[in-house]
Amino acid sequence: MKKSTPRDLALKILDRQLKDFDFSSNLLDNHFRQNTHFDERDKAFTSHLVQGVMRWRLRLDWTVEQFSDFPVKRIDSQVLNIIRLALYQIFFLDRVPESAAVNEAVRQVRRLRYGRHIASFVNGILRSICRGKDKITFPDNSADTAHYLSVYYSYPEWLVQKWIAEFGQDLAECLLDSQNRVPDLNIRVNILKITRDKLIQLLARDGLSAESASYSPEGIILKGIRGRVDRLDTFRQGFFQVQDQAAQIISHLVAPPPGGAVLDICAGQGGKSTHLAELMGDQGHVLALDISHRRLVNLVQNASRLGVKSIFPVVGDGSEELSSIFQNRFDRILVDAPCSGLGVLSRHPDGKWNRDEKSIRRLCRLQKKILNQAVSALKKGGRMLYVTCTISRAENEANVEEFLKGNSIVRLENLKDHVPGWAVGLINDQGFFRTYPHIHNMDGFFAALFIKI
Repeated sequence: MKKSTPRDLALKILDRQLKDFDFSSNLLDNHFRQNTHFDERDKAFTSHLVQGVMRWRLRLDWTVEQFSDFPVKRIDSQVLNIIRLALYQIFFLDRVPESAAVNEAVRQVRRLRYGRHIASFVNGILRSICRGKDKITFPDNSADTAHYLSVYYSYPEWLVQKWIAEFGQDLAECLLDSQNRVPDLNIRVNILKITRDKLIQLLARDGLSAESASYSPEGIILKGIRGRVDRLDTFRQGFFQVQDQAAQIISHLVAPPPGGAVLDICAGQGGKSTHLAELMGDQGHVLALDISHRRLVNLVQNASRLGVKSIFPVVGDGSEELSSIFQNRFDRILVDAPCSGLGVLSRHPDGKWNRDEKSIRRLCRLQKKILNQAVSALKKGGRMLYVTCTISRAENEANVEEFLKGNSIVRLENLKDHVPGWAVGLINDQGFFRTYPHIHNMDGFFAALFIKI
């Protein structure tokens, strides 16, 4: 059996993603485990192709439309993905010759046993685009700005309109541009095992460019890394965790007391749970609640690698009655709410195609249910931090306003009064934690702090 190439695997993942609506990063991990012959270079190229096509899909399709005699929607989905892969290489990868991208696309069509006319069509349209690259036009910006920005930056038009309405045209365009950039890799030092300066020295010995993050005292930015970090000895020894700087700051906003009891609702695979435990000196208890047993298994494995022993995983639904699960009350609660993820599109570009206004309304209802349940598990005088990785006002400020209207036993706190000095600049005039990719060079996060009266 012929082994898969990076282009073949990228095509398989793009085809699968259209059917399953799973994150491409999850599909990549699953397929890499199956294709053991892939080296780090193959994996990096495959990931680059998949993420690139998802990031620029609408703009690529717009280009095809200009050189095709019939609409994109009439092209077979797999054939269209082959064309998209080739166009991404032609327009965005300088090291891939145009001829190589075209020839590999035609070979893919033939290997998949499409008829000769399909191979001829793919060859013809790609070569026409290569010859006419300088003649490609975009929608008229002055006539319909949202349509122009949607096509040029490759975002669904509803999202462009939403951001223009919430932030204005100039800031919306900055957001669109910034979330199309491939982000730097951020890691978090495990302070239970090593200092940041010492880890930077070890990473430098491995030939990696590492520098301290702008805000998070545990943050390190890795630049130009090739291959996966889990191959590094420093990772296997539990010296660090991959985590964006905005997510690292969240645990400092929770300010977990050493020896205290902390509840992390919707803990996922434990990025924030392990950080909370580290900040507590691994003293006390961090209850990690999540509806997914599989994610909690990964959390336990991760905690073991980091040497964290104070985390206790619990399978449960944060939107249901929590008093039936927990008899004791907590000093701190982190509500890491499921959200639209519109602040992390640079890392998960497929997210912009899997969301719409309807899904945001559904998520808002779920977020409010979780908040209302969480407050019952909080001690009097305890603090609860509501967090999302989205920049949608409906999921952030509007949710906070509605939650306060229905809960007289909590008070909204100005986070400026509760954060370390290095974080004050990240708190807005309303007292909320707000980060934006185009301003802070980190993921777009929101957080609001409540105290139980």
